[in-house]
This record gives sequence, C-alpha cells and structure tokens, in this order.
Amino acid sequence: MTGERRHAVLRIRQFRWNDYDAVAAVWTAAGRDVVPRPELQAKLTRDPELFLVGEAHGDVVAVVLGAYDGRRGWFLRLAVHPAHRRRGIASRMVDELERRFTALGCPRVNLLVMPDNEAGLRFWQALGYLPMPDVLCTKPMPPAPR
Repeated sequence: MTGERRHAVLRIRQFRWNDYDAVAAVWTAAGRDVVPRPELQAKLTRDPELFLVGEAHGDVVAVVLGAYDGRRGWFLRLAVHPAHRRRGIASRMVDELERRFTALGCPRVNLLVMPDNEAGLRFWQALGYLPMPDVLCTKPMPPAPR
C-alpha cells in the first residue's frame, strides 16, 4: 500500500442534514445501529460542532459523534466504512474531534468500548486512552410525555 493510499485524501467537516443517508450507510456497513433522526436532532441542539463526517472523493466514509457536557467530553460513536479502513482515517477523525474538545476547554474525554471489541480497545489504547476500573450503570428511561 502506498503512502498516498494509506493517508487517503480526507476532508473532515461538520455533519449536515443532507449527509444523514450517507452517515446511516456508514453506520450500517460498520455493523452499527442507525441513530434515528429525532435522536440526532435532539443531540445536535447541544453541540453540533462535535458531529463530524469524513469525506473521501466526495463520499462520506467516516463518522464521529461526540458530546460535551461542560465537564467531560464523550466519544459516542466512531465508524469508518469497511472499504476505507486501515488508512489512518479513524485516527484522523479522532484527532479532529479531540482538537474541538480542546477548543471548548474540555479537560478529559471518555468513551465506552464493548468488552468483546478487542480490536477497538487496542485502537483506543494506541491513541492514549486507558481502561478504567469503573463500573457502568445504566437505566432505561420511559418515553417523554407528549
């Protein structure tokens, strides 16, 4: 693989609504559930600058979704289309979102990795993210009243 192919031409920019179908296609190809439009609309009212797409030759090939609550940043989702993996795209998406977290004054960034995702854990550790012994607790909430 040439250096040029390894470091694919990638344009990283903020998500726009006309990207939704392409983003959904990346999530699907990567084996992830698609975030429904209403859920994304609610998220984007808070920090739209933390939802990024990566384009190669005009096609959306990568997506990273972050959140910042004023105290901690979160990587909520990172996906690269399987046909575009192993080219440094995921690392570049992470770098750009980290840059944006820094610009917001974010002192620490967190993320979750599923226990069976060994490759994902290695990826994040290679970027300096360390596993923590914390236990994640979660509780489903009822739908909001209409």
